[in-house]
Amino acid sequence: MKFAAALLVTSLLGSPAAAQAPKPEAAPRTILFIGNSFTQGAHSAVRNWRASSVSDLNRAGYGGVPALFKAFTEQAGLNYAVSLETQGGKSLGFHYDERRSLFDKPWDVVVLQEFSTLNRERPGDPTATARDTARLAELLQRRNPKVQINLMATWSRADLTYKPGSRWSGANIAVMAGDLQSASEAVCKQVTAVQQVLPVGTAWNRAFETGVADPNPYDGIEFGKLGLWAYDHYHGSVPGYYLEALVVFGAVTGIDPTTLGKDERAADELGLSDEQAAALQKVASDEIASRRGGRCQVSRR
Repeated sequence: MKFAAALLVTSLLGSPAAAQAPKPEAAPRTILFIGNSFTQGAHSAVRNWRASSVSDLNRAGYGGVPALFKAFTEQAGLNYAVSLETQGGKSLGFHYDERRSLFDKPWDVVVLQEFSTLNRERPGDPTATARDTARLAELLQRRNPKVQINLMATWSRADLTYKPGSRWSGANIAVMAGDLQSASEAVCKQVTAVQQVLPVGTAWNRAFETGVADPNPYDGIEFGKLGLWAYDHYHGSVPGYYLEALVVFGAVTGIDPTTLGKDERAADELGLSDEQAAALQKVASDEIASRRGGRCQVSRR
């Protein structure tokens, strides 16, 4: 009897049903976006796009750039659980002081997006950004010492470049984004928990330089070029946020954005043509590649 039972067990284990038993799924990689309206996708169709695909910790119903990131990872065959904690017009210090109880738990990846001028009273000054990034990094590392922390550098605001009254008034449109990139890299070097700076603003500059986008919305958008700003010449448009999300996707995952291809689904749903999607993917890819190397630049994975 014992011999017969052993034969039965052996037979079952060797059967096709046993061999095809499903393997348990790996837990998704968690990513948190902390930021303001530039992360929300404010003043564009991106803001509420696919909000159900991500977890808005403030329950405001935003999809935004995090939802675009989620869509890109799905198409790339990656498993990410995406969350966001955002508040328009606020700094990183606000999130630490007022909202940290919402995200005080372990995360695999975090993207930090500072106020558009870094400091409202002293535009371009990274002092407070460094302090608040350090506070957030300490909190995040207490929960997960291996958390990947990324600091985003955003774009030049056309309203602060082409209109008077700003420290960037009258400068080339690329200057503000370059200043924000340099300041963010200085913060990254000071706060060693930050792994890399996400070069979103300089990707916008590359789009202007290569003729993909129009650099001056105040004199109209040239035929065949994209407008990266929304109607206020401050926030992003659909193409502007799409480019932002591509840079985040490529830098965080290490996957070349051009592999998403011209048929990428989010672009189609948001009204971008195949050619526009492909052009923006190439801009993101080229900018990421140009900044690989240093500790505070995009790293290889």
